[in-house]
Amino acid sequence: MTLSRSDSGPAYRQVARDLRAQITSGRYSNGEQLPTESELSQSYGLSRQTVRHAFSELVAEGLVYRVPGRGTFAAEGRAGRYLRQLGSIEDLMCLSLDTTMRVVSPLQRCIDIEAAGRLRLESDAQYTIVFIRLHDDVPFVVTTVHLTPPCAQLLADAPELKADAVSTATVIGLLDPRLDRPITQAAQSITVALASDQVAAELRCPLSHPVLRVDRLYSNDLGEPVELSISYFLPEHYTYRVTLRRDSVSLAGSHTPRQLHHDGA
Repeated sequence: MTLSRSDSGPAYRQVARDLRAQITSGRYSNGEQLPTESELSQSYGLSRQTVRHAFSELVAEGLVYRVPGRGTFAAEGRAGRYLRQLGSIEDLMCLSLDTTMRVVSPLQRCIDIEAAGRLRLESDAQYTIVFIRLHDDVPFVVTTVHLTPPCAQLLADAPELKADAVSTATVIGLLDPRLDRPITQAAQSITVALASDQVAAELRCPLSHPVLRVDRLYSNDLGEPVELSISYFLPEHYTYRVTLRRDSVSLAGSHTPRQLHHDGA
């Protein structure tokens, strides 16, 4: 096994991604043992510490569990599901590393009063693109992205957002380097919904099938909204998990909880 030279991420992240793909594809599942640290260290040409770091990431995601003296094993019920650890805005922008975006409806001007209000626009006009995201050629989410007119103008010539385009991009990942001010926040809400006609057709599920709705509103460092995304995930093919940890613990035991990371897309 060799690491991708085009991937600038840490080596342990690349190893974790490879193992994650093998687990979700079913190569390792339901308690099967993964290769040992020594075996992976030799096959990747990396230190055991790097491999151990990769395993730790997968343990945090709930994909594997470790038994002292025995090895590392795939957790049950994970095959066929997409799971991704996210801990920052950068992770959201790089979600495409192991998924594919297929444009259903290209970027175009439309009227949406609710979306315009959430984007704090003076007019009801904004720009919308609809796409599905696939993992191993299986659609697991359909997303509608709403953009302010200035942001849409920056992406007008992006080939990844044209009709029927297929890429490994994210809209927010395409937008951020084109902005004058950086995106620094993503406010997220999660609810349960029923699949509409469009959602059911794109995700190949029954009408009114339960789905997970995830809304994200991205803002720049001035607090100005730049993008609103509304996604519908198939629970059969997607796992979302939140881990909370303490920032600090005083001698008296008081603490402030915070969200450390969340798994998803």
